[in-house]
Amino acid sequence: MNFSPHLEQAYILRRYKRFLVDIQLLDGTTLTVHCPNTGAMTNCWAEGSQCWFSRTDKPNRKLPGTLELTTTPDGYICGINTQRPNNLVIEAIENGVIKELQDYENIYREVKYGDEKSRIDILLTNSEKNCYVEVKNMTFNLGNGHIVFPDAKTIRGARHLRELTKMVQQGSRSVLIFCVQHSGGSTTGLAKNIDPLYVETMKNAISAGVEVVSYGCSLSPKKIKIEKKLPFIF
Repeated sequence: MNFSPHLEQAYILRRYKRFLVDIQLLDGTTLTVHCPNTGAMTNCWAEGSQCWFSRTDKPNRKLPGTLELTTTPDGYICGINTQRPNNLVIEAIENGVIKELQDYENIYREVKYGDEKSRIDILLTNSEKNCYVEVKNMTFNLGNGHIVFPDAKTIRGARHLRELTKMVQQGSRSVLIFCVQHSGGSTTGLAKNIDPLYVETMKNAISAGVEVVSYGCSLSPKKIKIEKKLPFIF
């Protein structure tokens, strides 16, 4: 996924009210931009650290830009825009990078499904079996390149796992993909101390046949691209 135009560089001053970030531009002026991330963004940034943002050309937007990339306290780059992973995964499927999701005829986005009124991120179909694909952004580094999910309690995430489990029980295929937007990622897993319910729901989902895979990205102000599979350690 290419950024056009390329992202602009700045420095983070503070994040507040969850969706607002004050940044300092290279000319010294300050700007408030949108933070497209509902999580805690733990270990993703520090005050004064380098970041990159995109400008909007939509006249009705209250804020002139969106935070896209941050620099971690230990010098790695994170992609914190949780609206990007779905497109990244679809691009990687179409380019043959995600081997587990090949040989499907159709790709659909944001399809309503399930008993709990959910929307699946990606629905893949062919003549044999439907495949329900849920995508999660992963950036929380526990240390030594072990990136985990979630970074805050997620009732919504547990609901998605229950829905995926039901699809498997009804004869379809379900896959949860962790899109690791962290340049230092080498392994992936779960933040067991943050959300025990999510971990237990994940355990039940895997036992029922839900597949879990992780893919890491290369990140720069010019583009983000899913490049390689990373081990998922439950």
